[in-house]
Amino acid sequence: MQHVVVFVTAPDEQIAADIARTLVEERFAGCVNIVRSVRSIYSWEGRIEDDSEVLMIIKTKAEMFPRVERRVKEMHPYSVPEIISIPIDEGSKEYLDWLNSVTY
Repeated sequence: MQHVVVFVTAPDEQIAADIARTLVEERFAGCVNIVRSVRSIYSWEGRIEDDSEVLMIIKTKAEMFPRVERRVKEMHPYSVPEIISIPIDEGSKEYLDWLNSVTY
């Protein structure tokens, strides 16, 4: 079974916490870490933006990505939220077993 880490940025901690809690409550993710104060410099609509955001680090099974993506898009205030999945090549057997048991 393949597992992934999904990165999602949000404009503030409350929005990130709401999304994170929903993903865990709905069992789309086993754990979501919220990293405060990420500085994002990016191109948007012809301008270079420089914003403070928070970063969600979402751990889940690869098969759950479509559900995570759909739920994030439903809850996120950005018209194009960052939602990036990266495979977990290796991990603690106990942690990955736990992740399997809490997501479906």
